[in-house]
Amino acid sequence: MNQNLYALIQSRIPADTLKPFLVLPTGRTVSYADMDYWSAKFATVLADAGVSPGDRVVVQTDKSPEAVMLYLACLRVGGIYIPLNTAYTPSEVEYFLNDAEPVVLVCRPKSLEALSDIATHAAVKQTFVMDADGSGTLTEAAAVAAPIEDIVECETDDLAAILYTSGTTGRSKGAMLSHGNLSSNARTLHRLWAFEDSDVLLHALPIYHVHGLFVALHCALMNGSTIHFLDKFDPETVIRLLPTSTVMMGVPTFYTRLLDEPGFTSDVSKNIRLFVSGSAPMLAETHVQFTERTGHKILERYGMTEGGMITSNPYDGDRVPGTVGPALPDVEVRICNKEGTPVAAGEIGVLEYKGPNLFKGYWRMPDKTAEEFRADGYFISGDNAIMDAEGRVSIVGRDKDLIITGGYNVYPKEIEIEIDQMDGVIESAVIGLPHKDFGEGVTAVVVAQAEASVSEKDIVDALKGKLARFKQPKKVYFVSELPRNAMGKVQKNALRETYAGTYGS
Repeated sequence: MNQNLYALIQSRIPADTLKPFLVLPTGRTVSYADMDYWSAKFATVLADAGVSPGDRVVVQTDKSPEAVMLYLACLRVGGIYIPLNTAYTPSEVEYFLNDAEPVVLVCRPKSLEALSDIATHAAVKQTFVMDADGSGTLTEAAAVAAPIEDIVECETDDLAAILYTSGTTGRSKGAMLSHGNLSSNARTLHRLWAFEDSDVLLHALPIYHVHGLFVALHCALMNGSTIHFLDKFDPETVIRLLPTSTVMMGVPTFYTRLLDEPGFTSDVSKNIRLFVSGSAPMLAETHVQFTERTGHKILERYGMTEGGMITSNPYDGDRVPGTVGPALPDVEVRICNKEGTPVAAGEIGVLEYKGPNLFKGYWRMPDKTAEEFRADGYFISGDNAIMDAEGRVSIVGRDKDLIITGGYNVYPKEIEIEIDQMDGVIESAVIGLPHKDFGEGVTAVVVAQAEASVSEKDIVDALKGKLARFKQPKKVYFVSELPRNAMGKVQKNALRETYAGTYGS
């Protein structure tokens, strides 16, 4: 049996293939028949460009129906799909191209000039462009291509995607996700969250991220559902579309912004059967305020790039604010000390897990992969958590320095390396501080040379062309020295306490 994820997706296409798959706010509609046909035509273009099973395809484009069909086309030909955040700068993309060695790069027209030489030096065979409206050289080629009807045969462990995560040493890691990883998670969430024939998903998430690309999109595809497909989160548009939707998935920022809108009422959301939140911790007070306003209890879950979804509050049952629920039915979770020994219920430790959703390791980093796994196959998440006697998990912090801002992962070391190279800077420490809208605000604490006149503006301006916008500090503080412990390690906890009220939360 073909384990290619697209074979599973194709098997779930509704009998009425003219059923809308993607509906845009402009009124444009893409049917399931369109999806299957055009993904097959895009598959022809990829194959003609030299993409064979196991070859990589790097994509940095805006959200559009064509971008979705490109992803599905990559699955069809057995390619490995690598989506990149559209905020990444050319210098950041250069690293990904050199590391992944893709056969094809698809970028936005406005990025072509900056990326052409980089792609050539990385030995990319062919570069296409795709604009926000789906137009471009890739779509033009697909328009005259004959559709490939066959779906490449894949085994469960064959790679379907590589998603890059920031590295604690400044080097990004490519998490390798197989067809089996993605299909198992899709099947489980579709069942666990009780998807129904009549469901309509409101999709305002980016599609270069696990949440928007794999969790939201796959659940809808498993169900043959219609999707309200928004290019970004806009409260006014979301409020307008909520009455004709039944499921919404978002990050905490979505829900706090909706609560700020007078037009967001219980009547607007009365047809919604499920609100899901993830990608960053949600404040318990947001849960309470949302329930008071709408009568709905948000379902919060926990996941990460390396494993998709790992735990979830129940669809039927208590959704406890501040918790992310028990492990998914096919996933094993435990809370351990540094040595990997499970701790007692109610004690803080590091969350570890394994299951069919667990990734295959980091691309071309066997040593790093080995470091992150226990001998019995459990993956060390790096997140500090508590599990109660009923198996309900609460994430209480992060063992690593990871900052989650607006649902995106940021590792301080990547930013610190850039700041420390600036003229007039001795050293820096980057921390995450509570922020109402973003969950955490990236904040830099800098030690400058005594004779240097380095300002906050200097730091921010210097980073603009080097790091994605979401990684850039929202605030910079200057100190004479960083607090350190007896071993000389910077005490970031002390910095977090000192600047805790920076963003008023």
